[in-house]
Amino acid sequence: MKDNKRLKRRVRNSYIVSTVSMALVLFLLGSVGYLMTAALRVARTLQESVTVTVELADGVDSLRRGEIERRLRGDEMVRDIEFVSKQTKIGDAEFRHMFENEIEEVLGENPLNDSFEVHLSAESADSVRLDAFMAKAGGMRGVERATCPLPMIRRMHATVNKIQLVLAVFAAALLAISLILLSNTIRLSIYSKRYLINTMKLVGATKWFIMRPFLASSVWQGLAAGAGASALFGVALYGLSAALPELTTLAAMTKAMIIVGSMMAGGVALALLFTAVSVNRFVDMRSDKIHLY
Repeated sequence: MKDNKRLKRRVRNSYIVSTVSMALVLFLLGSVGYLMTAALRVARTLQESVTVTVELADGVDSLRRGEIERRLRGDEMVRDIEFVSKQTKIGDAEFRHMFENEIEEVLGENPLNDSFEVHLSAESADSVRLDAFMAKAGGMRGVERATCPLPMIRRMHATVNKIQLVLAVFAAALLAISLILLSNTIRLSIYSKRYLINTMKLVGATKWFIMRPFLASSVWQGLAAGAGASALFGVALYGLSAALPELTTLAAMTKAMIIVGSMMAGGVALALLFTAVSVNRFVDMRSDKIHLY
């Protein structure tokens, strides 16, 4: 009787430990996934911060200006366009602060040009396409010049690409390590029941009959682990949002809900997969070899 109680206690403890381990691994994966999406969102924002100034030549009429704007908007590199008149430019307080006298008094006229402030999309990360766009914009009839800080933009894109590569490698390595840990955790849980599996096999039970209760148990284990990981993730996200309120945007919360759903589904899927593999290994193992495992 004592041996039976001890065995049941060991099996129960093994089940609890494996469930907690799964929950912690899922929480780690979910947290890294959330941080990855946040980092990629910031990287995309930086890539979309590139602005090209397309200055118009003097005397360009409204018809030609409208044609230039239409051609610029039609380019897939362009995210948004803002027209800035030369009166607006010269009336800017910061611009005038650089001069002690009125510019008009010195030069006799407004030396600035009307221009389009062209905000590019994340496609500007492609230096070849960016150079082609600059050449196209600067070569339009009625355009005096198209300018942007190309060296700084190239350095920024290169830095962002390196950060994205490092994050991708880190996430891939963490995913591989987590899957190995989950596999070993579930395998150790099934290991404690290897003699029960062998006994069922000796009395003539089919493979599906043996695997069915383990698979059913793994579904509940995956749900419990996913729920635990989701609860931990929710607490961590609440604390992070309290420290950084800007994270509580609708898009960020939507991604958080997707990650919670992925942790629930991933917990069930991984538990089923690794349980099936582990149970199948013990079912196929010879009875005289099972004690050597």
